[in-house]
Amino acid sequence: MISQLIENNDGANLCRHLVSAAKTIPNSLAVAVQQANGKSIAGLGYQEMDFQTLNAKSDELASALICHGLTPGMKAVLMVTPSIDFFSLTFALFKAGIIPILVDPGMGVKNLKQCFIEAKPDAFIGIPKAHIARRLFGWGKPTVKHLINVGGSALVRALTGATSLENLLETSRSRTTEPFKMQWLDKDAMAAILFTSGSTGTPKGVVYSHKMFEAQITALKDDYGIKPGERDLATFPLFSLFGPALGMASIVPDMDASKPITANPDFIFAAIEKYQCSNMFVNPALIERLGQAGEQKSHKLSSIKRVISAGAPATISSIKCFSKMLNDEVEVLNSYGATESLPLSKIGSKALFNTTDITDNGGGICVGKAIDGVDIAIIAIDEQPISSWDESLRLPADTIGEIVVKGPMVSRSYYQRDSATKTAKIKDGSEIRHRMGDLGYLDSDGLLWMCGRKAHRVDADATAANEPQRYYSIPCERIFNTHSDVKRSALVGVKVAGKVTPLVCIELKQSVACSLSNKLYSELRAIAEQHSQTQGIERFLIHPDFPVDIRHNAKIFREKLAVWAQKQIKE
Repeated sequence: MISQLIENNDGANLCRHLVSAAKTIPNSLAVAVQQANGKSIAGLGYQEMDFQTLNAKSDELASALICHGLTPGMKAVLMVTPSIDFFSLTFALFKAGIIPILVDPGMGVKNLKQCFIEAKPDAFIGIPKAHIARRLFGWGKPTVKHLINVGGSALVRALTGATSLENLLETSRSRTTEPFKMQWLDKDAMAAILFTSGSTGTPKGVVYSHKMFEAQITALKDDYGIKPGERDLATFPLFSLFGPALGMASIVPDMDASKPITANPDFIFAAIEKYQCSNMFVNPALIERLGQAGEQKSHKLSSIKRVISAGAPATISSIKCFSKMLNDEVEVLNSYGATESLPLSKIGSKALFNTTDITDNGGGICVGKAIDGVDIAIIAIDEQPISSWDESLRLPADTIGEIVVKGPMVSRSYYQRDSATKTAKIKDGSEIRHRMGDLGYLDSDGLLWMCGRKAHRVDADATAANEPQRYYSIPCERIFNTHSDVKRSALVGVKVAGKVTPLVCIELKQSVACSLSNKLYSELRAIAEQHSQTQGIERFLIHPDFPVDIRHNAKIFREKLAVWAQKQIKE
């Protein structure tokens, strides 16, 4: 339940950290947003805001939103590019008790419309481009009553049919003189809806509470050692919000956060150098792009003390290349988790490098040990819901099964998706365990090894030549990826003579000619027979360019490849 601020500060609101920073380090930098003018670093400019100003600006915007007719508990779509306004508006929504709906624009028009249908937003706050798309595709039309435009020319603002942010503030200033009173919520009340990317299915709205946000902030402080006064090169909008909550400045480079592979490395290097960033959050696609650029330029990131990578497993080769820019003692911390629960485990790059042989021989990808307060369990692979937790469900060490997690950062439900909630959540007393939909195992030392998505396993039927066998995507693919001509591979299941049969799609390195396919297939079959995880795999197809998610450039759309592969089958 939402209640007004009272003297003893009962309730929860992650903005309390911003309020505290505004009092203790008011003039310290909170946010800096890079703005490019052309492709040269000579044209770079920066907008800056200190903690005191960010706190005051978000207070003013929160008051303006309430004055405009929004009320605590309402839901508001926020489609604003990373900017000073993005930070101010997001904290304003949290302060006002208005529930932000955060979506990934890269998920596609069809998925975006479905997200808005499910979330039933009361307000739509966005840049002109977002409003034009809203009108064109009918996003949120049945429920949205408040339209607020951020930025753009007067003509463009008029075309959106929305109230400008400037007019909103002017009206509020003329009506309100009282200081804004931040809303406080029950720790488990809905504070935000974050939609999954949809890279492995239809996007689902994850219900976030302030308790979850607080747990994430605590993990970043305690398990990652982030301290007030640091400066973070933030390449992912949601993570960038944690900066001010940690007393850390968020430095936002000029890049499309939904397509990090298109980022200009020179811009990112310039931002790090200007602000002497100590922390960096990058996804696998950006690690690879920056590593290659750094190698070409012999660039060094001398101020960086910590690199956090999440979103998908980065390849060891790309991490090694990237690490050449870092000081010897600095590691890339690889984090495991999902929108529903993050972070869960971590492993430093130096320890990860020692796992190469196991990974290349089909042992999965090591994602480290659970962070403090997180319990990781492995259960038998099953599609049926599990209503309540029992310790007998926990499988022994070195047994592959579904990964199940419990901790204060674990979400309790999906929004308006009762069936998905029932399938993914397990009640454990007053707490909730989340079924990750990932397969893996815990070794005898408590290290978690990822073996791929549950939906991506292939349960092959018995044939005259082979017994029935279960194949896991990551172990199989990493074995075939050791071939010098293979860029990446993808395990799929196809029907041959009515039986489910494993097939591996191959994407070749650019320098390799497809005319080598017969020789390559023979070599891959020989590799398959050398490992128990791949024995029985006899079919391979060369695909010119794997379909992958645009954010990470690493999550392969195996469902699309499976459809393509089935069409190629000649029984």
